[in-house]
Amino acid sequence: MARSRTTGRCTNKRAEAHRRSAMTQDMKQTFDAMRAASLRAQTPPWSERAGRLERLRALVMDHRKEIAAAISADFFNRPYQETELAEVFPAVEGINHALRHGRKWMRTQRRSTGLWFKPASSRIMPQPLGVVGIVVPWNYPLNLAVGPMTAALAAGNRVMVKQSEFTPRFAELFATLVRASFAEDEIAIVNGDAEAAREFTSLPFDHLLFTGSTAVGHHVMRAASENLTPVTLELGGKSPAIIGPDANFEKAVERILVGKTLNAGQTCIAPDYVLVPEGQQQRFADSARRVFNAMYPDIARNTDYTSIVSPRHFSRLQELAALAQMEGASAVPLSDMTPDAATRRFPPVLLTGIQDSMRVMKEEIFGPILPVMTYGAIDEAIAYVNAHPRPLALYLFEKNGATIDRVMQQTVAGGVSINDTLLHIAQDDLPFGGVGASGMGAYHGEHGFRTFSKMKPIFHQSAFNGVGLFKPPYSKTFERMMKLLVR
Repeated sequence: MARSRTTGRCTNKRAEAHRRSAMTQDMKQTFDAMRAASLRAQTPPWSERAGRLERLRALVMDHRKEIAAAISADFFNRPYQETELAEVFPAVEGINHALRHGRKWMRTQRRSTGLWFKPASSRIMPQPLGVVGIVVPWNYPLNLAVGPMTAALAAGNRVMVKQSEFTPRFAELFATLVRASFAEDEIAIVNGDAEAAREFTSLPFDHLLFTGSTAVGHHVMRAASENLTPVTLELGGKSPAIIGPDANFEKAVERILVGKTLNAGQTCIAPDYVLVPEGQQQRFADSARRVFNAMYPDIARNTDYTSIVSPRHFSRLQELAALAQMEGASAVPLSDMTPDAATRRFPPVLLTGIQDSMRVMKEEIFGPILPVMTYGAIDEAIAYVNAHPRPLALYLFEKNGATIDRVMQQTVAGGVSINDTLLHIAQDDLPFGGVGASGMGAYHGEHGFRTFSKMKPIFHQSAFNGVGLFKPPYSKTFERMMKLLVR
């Protein structure tokens, strides 16, 4: 019997090794086919790029209901309205923006030429990089695939996409839809586990974009460095919301709660903690409870509220809240419902009495737990933000222009919304990206086009020029010319 079990384990290991080898080979073959196609047509015309964008838009628009249903099933429950608002709308708007402006983005741009080099000319020619890799997280699996794809396609690239294993139904559906609309050397979808992701990021892409946790971002950057692949990392972190001394307090609470409860807080730019003026903690808690129960009445049966994506993530949130309370924090539930592991429904909870040493303040929460802290003067809030890694997003609620300017000038963040949350990410003419620990690089709109292009500088020498005066042997004429140049 023991021999039989051993033989079975060995057989299973061999089968798994064979499967992984085949998966790696398939990825490499797909990449090689894309690279070859890219070399055959290195700078596709706008008509070809627009055609791909139009097919991508049709894919999303024609299958919106199927997409929303698959994502909801992956989450246990996510309302289709949330998928429409947070995924379909920004994805389609981004494509429309690229279709309106892409032809202009790809034009060769004239640049000035130094006086001493005239009548030569200078220009910049945007050129596709080649094959772009995109690693997609589970929290917004449609929008965080289509958004980078839009930029890469507008720039004339071929695209390989690695979908998250935490949203398998959507991943399989999306792969099927892409195969029906695109040739494999235009867009290819790769599905699989963390090992597949590691193999994916080790491919010699011309650019690699990763959206996910800071911890995994380290591994992605390390893998990309083996091929000197340039990377764009969108990593998240702890995004603060500051309620200023002259803010519309009730409106601020409402917008913070909207930003925190969308997708049950499973958003990389969700408010991660709140800073309120001293003496306003209880007011914040009372207002937050009213706001939440108005948005989600009868929360136990309210299908407008999204579930946590997996049992592991649900348990992690429970542990974060429990550890904080064990270390002295107080929990202020915004609902009478307790977290339900069966449906993975986790009602929001505020935490007060927070210390920096607590785990909940050391890692991104990525769920409906919201620490609330106080400050005396606005400079204290600024100092607290600056004493920590630079966040992906910063939210300020304030009416006083001088205070707004002070906070904007003295803090650094990936992006900012003033008197609201989340909405800076929906502006196609603004770059989206992190800074420091929250990421590097940016995309969206023309910024995405540039990220996935080589903005190639070209100097065109004139037939009549004076460069012959600047070569050996270095004569008196050379010295006189240098005196004219260097002064």
